[in-house]
Amino acid sequence: MTDTSNPPNNDFQQIRDELKIPRNFPSSVLAEAELASKRDPLEPEFSAQRNDLLSVPFVTIDPPGSRDLDQAFFIEQIRDGYAVRYAIADVGFFVKRGGEIEQEAWRRGQTLYSPDLKTPLYPPILSEGGASLLPGVIRQAIVFTFSLNSRAEVVSLDIARALVRSRAQLNYPEVSEHLAREREQTGSGQLAGQQWSASISLLEVVGRKRQLLEAERGGVSLRIPSQQVQRWTTAVSGYRLAFETASEVEEWNAQISLMTGMDAARTMIHHGIGLLRSLSKPRPDRLQALHLTASALGVNWPSTLEYDDFVRSLDPQNPIHAVMLHQAARVTGGARYVAFQGEAPQQAFHSAIAAFYAHVTAPLRRLADRYALDLLVALSTGMPPEPELITAFSELPQVMAAADNVSRRLESAIVDFAEACILENRIGEIFDATVIALRSDGVVVQITDPPIRTLIPAATFALPAQNEPASLSNDGVTLNIGSAQISLGQSLRLKLESVKPLARSLLFSVAFGS
Repeated sequence: MTDTSNPPNNDFQQIRDELKIPRNFPSSVLAEAELASKRDPLEPEFSAQRNDLLSVPFVTIDPPGSRDLDQAFFIEQIRDGYAVRYAIADVGFFVKRGGEIEQEAWRRGQTLYSPDLKTPLYPPILSEGGASLLPGVIRQAIVFTFSLNSRAEVVSLDIARALVRSRAQLNYPEVSEHLAREREQTGSGQLAGQQWSASISLLEVVGRKRQLLEAERGGVSLRIPSQQVQRWTTAVSGYRLAFETASEVEEWNAQISLMTGMDAARTMIHHGIGLLRSLSKPRPDRLQALHLTASALGVNWPSTLEYDDFVRSLDPQNPIHAVMLHQAARVTGGARYVAFQGEAPQQAFHSAIAAFYAHVTAPLRRLADRYALDLLVALSTGMPPEPELITAFSELPQVMAAADNVSRRLESAIVDFAEACILENRIGEIFDATVIALRSDGVVVQITDPPIRTLIPAATFALPAQNEPASLSNDGVTLNIGSAQISLGQSLRLKLESVKPLARSLLFSVAFGS
């Protein structure tokens, strides 16, 4: 499944230009960032503002090649519990309020990703340099120090600015390989023998225990493979389409981030001010429809099994289960930010995490996190939040919603364009596909090779003389289009009729009876 074509970078740039994504930083922003990057956390004027944790052997784990390193961690076992230190890049140390960098960051909202380049929230001299938790250099960070019991439940939390120095920049594949070897024979992993090696093994231990706690509280992670356009150096084109799922190491690392976000939210709620990330609970009518869908597809869902446990039981590698995962993702609305003062509103609850939750662990890539961290440091020292910070919280939900929208549109347009480029020379071929979603305007199918998801319009299935609108069955499993019936999980054979790369569109016909 490495069928590729090289979507020229100027076409990716055309998409970015359509979405008004900035190409460069203004010179005034770059000049300010140059000066900010030279700030020395060891200067005496900052000595009273942070703890010295330079002796703690922090490490980072990120995708290969990452330079904007937001988080570093160190875990050690304390009797039958655990101590977790989680260092997060302190953007507030470098980016002054009201300055050119901050104003530009508010225009951007978040880092955006394209196959050929990254459009960063902050200038690279900061996000990949002075503020990044790169190994071997002293950085000012905001450190969450957790005390956990034997079940990895949080017993206590301290939040403070501190000096840190990461010892190693690790990536997910090498940590996965190391832990696999360690399971076979202790000390055989390629990362063994380091001061921080035990911390890597404890990440798995604590991560697994946190996953169990997530299940107990009713949290759920939808393991839907994401469709991505990737650089692929072994291909002549340099790009490919692929479906990716998170590795176990990514999931364990994410559990530490989730724990941090949950306890950040608890701190905000305790003090009566903050910015939360929320997701509505599954709607009863949609849950009922999901039960009907499972029954129609022959997927066992006992009446005693809650939604979250049912989702965890699904295997994304099973085609029918993959269809169910797509349907399960539709029972809630989209995630959003909620600012509050006083009592936290119930609608600020995050149903997938099954807890109140705040974004705080990616300040180099997400605008809101910097202000949430600044607030937490102030609250932990007993200082009232600055008026400017309260004003920022009132404005951030709208700014972040707009940035999320641009990110989704960019990702969708790039995938559509890449699909068209990859299939441009395959007109007339037949492709096997599976129906994974039904809509009033057609059906969404997943083609295995090349890995493509696309909408087949309802008109494709109707006879020319039929003008009847499409209607969905009560159980949500069948779409009736005139005399045609299309069902979830159904296998289709599709003939590619035309491709328009510049319009980022594909046209298929259905090979009936083939």
